[in-house]
Amino acid sequence: MSSAVNLERGLTLLEILAEAPEGLSLGEISELARLPKGASHRVLSSLTACGFATQVKNRNYRLTMKMAALGFRTLGDSGGLEHCQALLNKVAGEFEELVGMTLVDNGRLVWIAKAQGARGSLVVAPGMGRDVALHATATGKVWLSSLPTDDAVAVVLRDGFGTPQEHGPNVLQSVESLLRELHTTKQRGYGFVWEEAEPGIAVVAVGIPAAIEQETPLLGTISVAGPIARVTRDRLLAFVPALRKTSLKLLEAGTVLRLWRRDATRPPRTVLNNICFEQQENPN
Repeated sequence: MSSAVNLERGLTLLEILAEAPEGLSLGEISELARLPKGASHRVLSSLTACGFATQVKNRNYRLTMKMAALGFRTLGDSGGLEHCQALLNKVAGEFEELVGMTLVDNGRLVWIAKAQGARGSLVVAPGMGRDVALHATATGKVWLSSLPTDDAVAVVLRDGFGTPQEHGPNVLQSVESLLRELHTTKQRGYGFVWEEAEPGIAVVAVGIPAAIEQETPLLGTISVAGPIARVTRDRLLAFVPALRKTSLKLLEAGTVLRLWRRDATRPPRTVLNNICFEQQENPN
């Protein structure tokens, strides 16, 4: 077996185990990875020897903290994450709802930070480090609307539309509805969903640009989410001006954002919604 194949299998198993913090049996891992048990066992043995996985008392395999530590080290050593978190904490406290931040990474959006401002038992909590369902989320729509149309459609078709059972009752289900929604998102300059990513949740989001210019790629997004039992559409949309100001202030975070600049520029030329920069506000 080639080293490349073994590496690919190892990464696949890491992703599978990342979705199961309580651990999985050898049979469950093999079924999810579509590998023979023998092959899965060899890869798991290597991951265990390298400290990325461990076998617990019930014989299940689970990840160690080594993967999480590598992620924290990458973000922490790059600098700027503390500045991002401080801004999110401030906005979440003002909004009294969940505020989240994503970054573009290798053609996907990934949650990297959040701040919970809700006071009470009814809260929303995204999974940090998870990919964003692009067509079903306000954050995803903002980023997709900044891409050339063909690229945006290709990105969504890569992962598929899923079903209302997998997301929310109002999730987009066709290319035609996606194109209409992206056109609307681009025109108004923000993404909005109401029970699309998951039932009972509404979200509004704006993009984080790479620079204060008319034409620039997006580095990521910032969003505010709340349960529909508490928030209204008008209340969420009232947050948009403050989110736009915060997105510009996030440029001050520096290194941690610039790490993703290369990936954010693929495709090479994207256009931000002009409405986001009708006034070039001082981020200070």
